[in-house]
Order: sequence, then structure tokens, then C-alpha cells
Amino acid sequence: MRRVLTLFVLVAVLLVLSVPAGALQVGDPAPDFTLPATTNEKFSIKEFQGKKNVVLFGFIGAFTPT
Repeated sequence: MRRVLTLFVLVAVLLVLSVPAGALQVGDPAPDFTLPATTNEKFSIKEFQGKKNVVLFGFIGAFTPT
């Protein structure tokens, strides 16, 4: 049991240390970015500034590489 606990603690520490410097945390504002839509439009996150909730949804189409 002690080995399992030691292994668990070691893995937890490694996971915490493996987070890259400058990575976003929960609650951080999103960095500025622009994404293409399926209609050849481009949407910038700036367009949604001040909105309460923004949801990004991506899907893989039938003829797109995975």
C-alpha cells in the first residue's frame, strides 16, 4: 500500500511540474485569436469580448484528414 501511495504522489508531482510556463489556468481570459468558419468567414475572439459565455465547437467532416 505504501508503494502505491508513493507512486501516486510521484505521478501527481510530475503532472504539476509538467504544466508549461505561461499555460492558461481555469478562469484566465482567452488570448486573442481568429478562426475560420465553414462559410469562409473569420471570427475573432475580440468580437465576443464582454459576452458572458462563448462556446467553441469543432467537428471533423467526412472528407477532412483526421
